[in-house]
Amino acid sequence: MDKKVTPYKDSNLNKKEQVAQMFDKISGNYDGLNRVISFGIDVKWRKKVVALVETTNPIKVLDIATGTGDLAINLAETSAKEIIGLDISEGMLDVGRKKIANKNLSSKIQMVQADSEALPFENDTFDAITVAFGVRNFENLEKGLSEILRVLKPKGIFVILETSVPTKFPYKQGYKFYSATLLPVIGKLFSKDKAAYSYLSESAAAFPYGVKFNNILKKIGFIDVEDMPQTFGVATIYKASK
Repeated sequence: MDKKVTPYKDSNLNKKEQVAQMFDKISGNYDGLNRVISFGIDVKWRKKVVALVETTNPIKVLDIATGTGDLAINLAETSAKEIIGLDISEGMLDVGRKKIANKNLSSKIQMVQADSEALPFENDTFDAITVAFGVRNFENLEKGLSEILRVLKPKGIFVILETSVPTKFPYKQGYKFYSATLLPVIGKLFSKDKAAYSYLSESAAAFPYGVKFNNILKKIGFIDVEDMPQTFGVATIYKASK
């Protein structure tokens, strides 16, 4: 990302540590607040990610920045026999493990705390890798993407769901007002950590979406890169391969 955005401006911690701290703090009410913030549309976006993954009939899937496991749980509907949900925040993973246990999916989904920029897996391990609303939290975007390329099998699929910024009137203006003004207020009302939701909107605005992100993926070595804007461009699904 051109501009380095961190959750806590006065913290001595690096971005990675701040992100882990932030998500630990908001993990308890993250799911409910996420539905409010996105008006529930994020559920539809995740289903599209799952549909793309399913076209490749994967056996082993990695969901990076899994958070509380929403996408990992959705991926259990595919042909995958093994799903690993990875996140840097133990607080988010704890919430996710409870959700997975309640759905009797603990034998299929494993939740692992690890750094997305130093993945604890061998080369060419996964048939499919997904990231939903997580790549903008990488401290070093290219390093994180290089790690993903390393552990993805040749011909495997990589699908990213990430926020983007609408470019057409009036969606561009409406999005700017909502993300800069309303989102931090909603975050403050529902969460103890106002800085977290200011960070989420700032990091979304700073992320190199669309063609810029396509070019970064190609630079890292991904092939067959494609972007699919969603809901007037407020989010984008990216698909790539190795």
